[in-house]
Amino acid sequence: MGRDKATLVVDEPSGSPTTMVERVVSVLRARCDPVFVIAAPGQALPDLDAVVLRDEVLGVGPLLATGRGLRAAAEAGRRHAFVSAVDMPALTPDLIDILAAPAERLDADVVLPWDGRDHYLAGIYRTALHDVVSDLLKTGARSMRALVDSVDTQRIVLPEQPALANVNTTEDLEAIRPPRLA
Repeated sequence: MGRDKATLVVDEPSGSPTTMVERVVSVLRARCDPVFVIAAPGQALPDLDAVVLRDEVLGVGPLLATGRGLRAAAEAGRRHAFVSAVDMPALTPDLIDILAAPAERLDADVVLPWDGRDHYLAGIYRTALHDVVSDLLKTGARSMRALVDSVDTQRIVLPEQPALANVNTTEDLEAIRPPRLA
């Protein structure tokens, strides 16, 4: 989008404006405790009801940030963590619920939603995978696919839905915004 998506202003379902990161944190807060936000070095963020951790290296991609978050969740005593992108303003607690039950029942390393494609940054991950992430990074891997392909991953088939939509353009944002009432 040519700008920081975390601080992009979006509308809450109530119609009041908020930033994308505040919106995602509020959804995660409904099901996850603690909530960790992995931010770029020097990235400006609003005050959040979350623990903010900083990437040590800029521009490495989501695998390093995911490993950092999984390590923090493991250190907080959590066995699983919901990993989310910040650019999912239509994310709902229901999506987390849909994935959490199979994560426990199947004892998989990763449980992802699949609607014709994998949503790597909208899944449940075993927190112990932070060691696997470290090993992958040492080999030069940078993609979430490298992690998902190297562990026991289960996919839950879901219909396409706004909760899984990432905002990469202003058109994407407009497509998930509910129409305003006159």
